[in-house]
Order: sequence, then C-alpha cells, then structure tokens
Amino acid sequence: MYTNLKCKPLVAKLLSVLATVGLVLGLFSVPMAHSADMAPDEFIKGLCTSLLDSVKTDKGLKSGDPERIRQVVDTQVMPNVNFQRMTASAVGPQWRSASDEQKAKLQEQFKALLMHTYSGALTQIRDQTVSVKPLRADPQDKEVIVKTEIKGGGEPIQLDYRLEKTPGVGMGWKIYNLNVLGVWLVDTYRTQFAQEINAKGIDGLIATLTERNQSNSNTQSAKK
Repeated sequence: MYTNLKCKPLVAKLLSVLATVGLVLGLFSVPMAHSADMAPDEFIKGLCTSLLDSVKTDKGLKSGDPERIRQVVDTQVMPNVNFQRMTASAVGPQWRSASDEQKAKLQEQFKALLMHTYSGALTQIRDQTVSVKPLRADPQDKEVIVKTEIKGGGEPIQLDYRLEKTPGVGMGWKIYNLNVLGVWLVDTYRTQFAQEINAKGIDGLIATLTERNQSNSNTQSAKK
C-alpha cells in the first residue's frame, strides 16, 4: 500500500520529468484572457511560452519560492485548469458518493500535494523551448489532445495535454490531464488513491493526504 503516497520507479520518473520542465498543469502561466477565441494548440503554446518567459524574469519563481508559486497558481493557473475534474478522476468512482465537504477537502489536499512536488522545479528551468505539434482535431470537438515537445537540457520530452471546451460563451479551453513518458498524470494518482480508499475509505484518503502534506510542510520549514 502507498501509505505515504510514494511512487513506483516509473511514476517517480514521470514526476521528476514534469518537475524538471516545470509544466505540470501548464503551471505558472499568464492567464489567457481571450482563450475562448483561440484554437486549443494556440492556447497551449501561449501558456508554455508565458511560463518560460515568466521564470526568466520573476526572481521568486526562478528561485522556487513556495509562497510565490502558490500565489501564481491561485491567481493565474486555476482559471486555466478544471481542477475539480482532475481531482474527481484521480479519486475515481468513489468521488460520486463523497459529500461536498469531502470533495472540497480532497481538492485542497490534492492541490497541496502537487504544489509540494513541484515547488522547487522552476530552479531547474534554463533555456528550454516548447514546440507544439500540428493539432489533429475537428473544429467542433469539445475535447482534444494537444501534443508538445520540450527541447533543451537533454533529450526532447514529449508532453501531451488533454483539454476540454468549457460550456458557455467565452469560457475557453481548460486543462484536465497531461501525459509525459507515456503516462497520464491523473492515472498515476488514481492507482495510489484507490488503494488508500479500499483500505480506509474517503476519509482515510483525506487523512493520509493531510498527514503527508503536513509532513512536507514541516520538512520545508526545517530547511529555512
């Protein structure tokens, strides 16, 4: 059982690569005010380009300052991500039977887990560039996969995004999953979370996440 939500070698490698390129969830990007008017591949290209530009100019992001990262995530990232869908997918079928309070706690703790995983990632970004591959989708598609390639600092890294067109006029595209090294991020967590839920239930998963995040926080404070 993943009592500490530790990863198998492949999952650990996946998280390491995501951290190195600093692109989990399309993080740390400037909000795209006109994303509703953009094609999904153009949207992703803008997000990735903004990320790399921001890291090079923002000292807080470049140094991996956790508070600065959290600030940027809260104000600039979440509008571009369907985080509820990501959390629901990671939790799996048990999400439907969870109470509103449990769902809120799961989202809060899942977000905290991800933020710790990537809080030091931006210090590793140097001269990476992003190439967005031609989009294979119909204009009327509501869900698409945008494929990108990260170059610089070693072998090119394939990073694919799943996006959905949110309902309503002018709502634009949102990210709900991504794939690197052939593994979908949400799927890796679903496997771990399922074992926790089977053993301890939803409240047990929340407790495990909370304990893990508190431990991460204490470790981070001790390093200051």
